[in-house]
Order: sequence, then C-alpha cells, then structure tokens
Amino acid sequence: MGRTAEYRVSEMIDLTDRVALVTGGSRGIGRAIAGALYGAGAKVAVLGRDEARATETAVALGDRALAVSADVADAAQVTAAIGAVEQGLGPVDILVNNAGITRDGLLARMAQADWDAVLDANLTGAFRLTKAVARGMMKRRWGRIINVTSVVGLTGNAGQANYAASKAGLIGFTKSVARELASRNVLANAVAPGFIETDMTGALTESQRSTLIERIPLGRLGQPEQIARAVLFLASDLADYITGQVIVVDGGMVM
Repeated sequence: MGRTAEYRVSEMIDLTDRVALVTGGSRGIGRAIAGALYGAGAKVAVLGRDEARATETAVALGDRALAVSADVADAAQVTAAIGAVEQGLGPVDILVNNAGITRDGLLARMAQADWDAVLDANLTGAFRLTKAVARGMMKRRWGRIINVTSVVGLTGNAGQANYAASKAGLIGFTKSVARELASRNVLANAVAPGFIETDMTGALTESQRSTLIERIPLGRLGQPEQIARAVLFLASDLADYITGQVIVVDGGMVM
C-alpha cells in the first residue's frame, strides 16, 4: 500500500544553497514568503524600506537571512541593495518582487503624484530588480522570478486605477520576461493574491469584512502563508516546466 500520510514541505522542496531575495519582505505576505523559502533551506535576503523591521524579520529567521534596507522606487538604492546581497549571501537565484504600495482614490480626484508613486514602486521597482539579477541567472542557467501581483490586476477595482494598472502591468511584464529568458532556464511567473489577512484588511469594519467575504466562494479571507506556499512551489524544481503563468490564490473569488 502506498504512502498516504501528509508530506512535509521539507520532504518535497529543497532550496539548500539557493539565494532568495524577497522585496517587501519584512511584513505580511512578504514576511511569510521569506519564512517559507528559509524553511526550505534557502539563504534569504529580506528587503524593506524600514531597516528596523527588515532586521527584526531576518533575525527571527536565523543565520541564513540578511536584512537589506532599500526603496525599490530608488534606482541607486536598488543597485546598492543587490550589491549587499551578493556580498553577504551570493548571487540571487530566486527573486520575489513583492514590494508594493497603495494610494487609493477615485480617478477624477487622483493626483498625478499618487499615480506616479504607485507605478514606480509596484511596476518599475520590479523592472529594476529583475533587470539587476537576470543577467547572472542567465549565465548560471537557473533562476526563478516570481512577481506578486493581485486579483485587481485581472478585474480592476473602483478607486484603485493606479494600483490595478500597476498589477496588470506586472502580469504583462512577467509574461514578457518569461519569453525572453526561457531559453536560459530562467522561469518567470506571478502569484495573484485575493483578499488576505494583512494590515490592510485588518483596518476593515465588520460590515465591510462581511460584504467582502460574501464575494469569496470559500467564505473566508486568505492567510499570508497560503500565498507563500504558491511562491515556494514556483521557486522549486517541482515547477520546472511552468513559466509565464499567473497563479490566482483567492478562495475562488475570480474564476
């Protein structure tokens, strides 16, 4: 009779000696992703704008983790951050572009500065990081680029024209990168979370929360760890024939 017991993640996924860089890695979904990659054996660089929080996360992970402070919207800081990661851990094998901001507002009242800030952080930031590590991945003929987008990049959302545009752009960016780098065994995919238990959803009123949950077939908000598992899968050799795809993790909200 075959083995039917639950398999531990560590029995299926081994990222020993791989170097992972997680942007926005010091809180919420990013922190969960950093923890999942670290748990599978990877060396993990936790990149965040808040140096203290990034350091706290890295220390909590262990001695294979490194805190890096940078704003992905600043090209010079990104360059310095990549240098720090390579010096401290080695060349980046797994890049998770998770950093993102919101500046919500109706289109008619949206300031140009709010549009620019969101696109620069959420989309151009991913471009900067990806460009910085892609050449090394291509030379080594192994790499994983995983972009954390959003279901609103697929559906749009009133009051989030800038955020939805940045996340939709990230999907197109992912597919283009996948086509360009596939011949060098560098895979690019995206994970699109639905509504996840984070600081953002924690600010909802009970009424707003109930209305939101009614839209989700599974009847509950997701957990950061559920996004992290999807990222971990895409980072592993279990997903070595998957590229240019978007995995939606939303409890069935978008079908």
